[in-house]
Amino acid sequence: MRDTLYGVALPMLAITAALALFGVFVSLAGADPLQVWTLLFQGAFGDAFAWQNTLQRAAPLMLTALCVAIPAHAGLVIIGAEGALVLGGLACAVSAGYLPLPGNAVGSALACAAGAFAGGLWVALAGWLRQYRGINETISSLLLAYMAIGLFKHLVEGPLRDPASMNKPATRTLPEALHIGGIAGSDVHWGLMLGLLACLALALWLRWTASGFALRVVGGNPRTAALMGLPAARLVVAACAIGGAAAGLAGAVEVAAVHTNANVSLIAFYGYTGILVSFIARHQPLAIIPVAILFGGFGAAGSLLQRRLGLPDASVLVLQGMAFVLILASEALRDLQGLHWRRVCASLTRISGSSAQGKAA
Repeated sequence: MRDTLYGVALPMLAITAALALFGVFVSLAGADPLQVWTLLFQGAFGDAFAWQNTLQRAAPLMLTALCVAIPAHAGLVIIGAEGALVLGGLACAVSAGYLPLPGNAVGSALACAAGAFAGGLWVALAGWLRQYRGINETISSLLLAYMAIGLFKHLVEGPLRDPASMNKPATRTLPEALHIGGIAGSDVHWGLMLGLLACLALALWLRWTASGFALRVVGGNPRTAALMGLPAARLVVAACAIGGAAAGLAGAVEVAAVHTNANVSLIAFYGYTGILVSFIARHQPLAIIPVAILFGGFGAAGSLLQRRLGLPDASVLVLQGMAFVLILASEALRDLQGLHWRRVCASLTRISGSSAQGKAA
């Protein structure tokens, strides 16, 4: 119970502190902090249009956060979701724009599956390098993300560029029959449902399946996993592949539902924001859902801050950065708190043991 309260209270306090610091930051720019906080929540949740914009941005955040969360249960820190996202979007655009896919929901599903496969393969490489070459997965996944973005730009601006795209290089536009539409005629595309289903399915997998339990054992106690004979290497690579597939699916949905082709607009930093979402949710798939909606709302409110107060649209990135730093600080505080109580318990045990020995003597 105490751990649950800490798990909920510390992230909430970190977000509150980030909002307070952001208020100080905008006040230095001459804006009223109270007005900024009001516009943040008004732009995120103030009306039906704001909600649609928020949920549209939350969909890729759920999937990119899973790219961090699932490997985290195996004891890895993967931060390469941005690379998996752009390659997933590129694979979707190539398969839908250059291959003879059926012009219906099956074709859309195949295009999205191609994106998920590309993302899963890319992040699985980081897990393979960790298990079989001893390369730190945090560094390798970050470098792989930069490589993926560079490869994406080269292909979009070179071999795969549509000659009709003049000022903004892009691949061929997807056939209209392969576009992913909105839910019930709204601007919120079906990618939101994919994100929700992915979070639910992976939460059930981690909690109720033997392979999910084995993955958590590998991440929680590698020595126990080795004694139990669990295939740790395969589980780690599989966790990276699943997480990468989720991020690749996010890129595919962005192409099929928002951009209709692969272009530089796909590099929207959803992969990096997903890192923050996953850490705030403590890598729990179900907790990712509300956190992704919250940060999707903050991203949606950036344009309102720009229109009303003249603040840059990217000012919300400062808020996200502050939240990330404070979340890491709260995790350190949690670890210090646990260390403090363990020391107290150890001291009490030693005192009790010394007292018992004295009485026996």
